[in-house]
Amino acid sequence: MRIAYLHSGSIPSVYANGVHVMRMCDAFTDAGHEVVLYAPPGTAPAEDVHAYYGTRNRFEVRTVARPRIPGLGVWIRAWRVRADLRRRGVPDLLYGRDLHALLAASDLAPLVYETHLLWRDRVVRGIERLLFGRRNLRRVVFVSQALADDYRRAFPQLDSLPQADLLTAHDCADPVPDGGPPAGLPGRPGALRIGYVGHLYPGRGTDIILDLAGRLPEAEFHIVGGTATDREYWQSRCGQSNVRFHGHLPPAELSPYYRAFDIVLAPYQRKVFCAEGVGGTGEISRWVSPMKLFEYMSYGKAIIASDLPVLREVLDDGANCLLCPPDSVDAWADAVKRLAEDRALREALGAEARRRLHERHTWRARADQVLPTPVELTGKRR
Repeated sequence: MRIAYLHSGSIPSVYANGVHVMRMCDAFTDAGHEVVLYAPPGTAPAEDVHAYYGTRNRFEVRTVARPRIPGLGVWIRAWRVRADLRRRGVPDLLYGRDLHALLAASDLAPLVYETHLLWRDRVVRGIERLLFGRRNLRRVVFVSQALADDYRRAFPQLDSLPQADLLTAHDCADPVPDGGPPAGLPGRPGALRIGYVGHLYPGRGTDIILDLAGRLPEAEFHIVGGTATDREYWQSRCGQSNVRFHGHLPPAELSPYYRAFDIVLAPYQRKVFCAEGVGGTGEISRWVSPMKLFEYMSYGKAIIASDLPVLREVLDDGANCLLCPPDSVDAWADAVKRLAEDRALREALGAEARRRLHERHTWRARADQVLPTPVELTGKRR
């Protein structure tokens, strides 16, 4: 099948949505489909976008810029994408997260809309409502069940769509082989290495990590990720000598860091923010499906995560992780000490996390899950 993936975020970039999109295009290609990704020009330096993300396949990435015209730039870009699709031959399926381009091209081919948050902006919701009414819509994909439930409440029409299915598909990770060299991390030899990979936006728990480092001076804490501005902000507030900020790294270069960690953290708070409040939505704690959790799982790491309802869709306290109240540093410190003293528990939690990743949460399996069948592409429901 020929698939055009329509994305509104820049490729390459330092943001998680770019990783998600590239992983999905890679998985579609693994499944035997011909994929072309449409995205705005990159905002991160990279001579080779596939090397930057570490993809297995070199699917085509076509950049279409958005003119800087307030209110109209997104629509001009959307119609340019549509024109390019027609010029190059209409694909069998339009897939993506770019509302404007999907709507502009919605008469050309069957389409799947994937969403990772519920927009509060009335204009954006109006565009979604129009998209949900399109005859070519075949599927709406939600990144968490909590998000699917909220969409159903916001858009009652979804449950009565005659031609489209609603599907929850969490984020994923690729299985990784055993072995491989760990990163040569700075710090004291033999000290417990506690890692965090991800952005440093408000609500991501960076303050919890710094508090933990102060309470556990015998451990070494490694923070990988964050924009230069966010990293400088937190570094200026960090007085602990056992905290190392490694900054943003290309996704292809993260593997040695995951391998080097003994324990990994996902200290999401009760309010979690994404990169920008686009469409009036910056707070995503109800719906978040963090890719780093799945990457932690793929490396068989002992995870300590916040006890939030949406994370319990994937995590099971005492089975594949330890869960803690988001804002209780005492509970987080106790969990770290428990794992530090019990290597067998660390290994058991990591092994179960990895098993569930392989069983339920690989990008390749997700690719098959989200794509309509040939019968569904004709508009017939199962």
